[in-house]
Amino acid sequence: MKKSLKKYVLTTILLCSVLQILPAENRPRITIIATGGTIAGISSSPTEASYDPARLSVEVLMEQVPALNDVAQINGFQLCNVASQHMTTAIWIRLASVIDSLFSNGQCDGIVVTHGTDTMEETAFFLDLVLPHQNPVILTGAMRPSNGLGADGPANLFNAVCLAADSAAHGRGVMAVMNDYIFAAAEFTKTHTVNPQAFESPDHGPIGVIRGGKPVFFRSPRPVHTVHSRFSIRQLQQIVLPRVEVVLSYAGASSIPVEALIENGVEGIVVAGVGHGNYSLDIEKSIDRAVRCGVFVVRGSRVLRGGVTFGVESLSDSQIVSGFLSPQKARILLMLALTRYNTVEQVGELFGRYR
Repeated sequence: MKKSLKKYVLTTILLCSVLQILPAENRPRITIIATGGTIAGISSSPTEASYDPARLSVEVLMEQVPALNDVAQINGFQLCNVASQHMTTAIWIRLASVIDSLFSNGQCDGIVVTHGTDTMEETAFFLDLVLPHQNPVILTGAMRPSNGLGADGPANLFNAVCLAADSAAHGRGVMAVMNDYIFAAAEFTKTHTVNPQAFESPDHGPIGVIRGGKPVFFRSPRPVHTVHSRFSIRQLQQIVLPRVEVVLSYAGASSIPVEALIENGVEGIVVAGVGHGNYSLDIEKSIDRAVRCGVFVVRGSRVLRGGVTFGVESLSDSQIVSGFLSPQKARILLMLALTRYNTVEQVGELFGRYR
């Protein structure tokens, strides 16, 4: 072998080793499932603050990050194309069913879901509760549209694929990757309306970071998830999820929303209370009536940190506390709980395991 050729071969081998580029047939198989959101959005100009979300296809998102093919064997699937404020439980069930099918049939090793940021935490938590698999499922998105200055979508997508392809992600439940941070599904929430550093895990912090495509984990996710969960998407596909709503408390809050929910046959109410899960006297009277009508009530808090424990004021035996779950996540757990259980004791015990 000529000296120059030998040097080229050795340099190539070294470079591939540093970048961990494997032969195509040995790379993990990752499916990107696109649902829409800002990551697929387009603005009228790079400097325009407003934009239209959910415009680009999964194929275009993949084309924006050609380096994905150095990390994994990539396939794309367009589940839907919606702004995440329009996400529904029907889409959740379809998404979970597709993921379950892909893993059960051995069609891929990991999943990345591109999603709008407004309800990403809710979709992630639902998937974390119903997917009976240890394969990695990673959600990601963007705070800036695809053609905006400083668009963060391509970097987030690259990091998400790298995480899904890494063996260290196996068995950690559903996670989200945004702005180089790795979050557990049950723990993270959106804390800024427009900044790329929009997500936090208020009580526990992120579970890791990812740099240069390599994840570093600080700890394992805290709550019960995936293969250890009592729920499975396979038992939910033919079920209409129970109606559970969230009521916000504030100074002078009236009982009108609670009364309307009772009259409309709601099955569960989560109160996003002030402080340690407290609410106004008007709401208290209507909540007592709701309990007498057989409505399940969970006390949560609109406060980001601290959660709600059994030390809450005026707690009755007929009420459940949310623990560290946000009101929107407590709603999801209560919906799922009511597909299996019909007593306050059973649902309360469940919340004790998952919060």
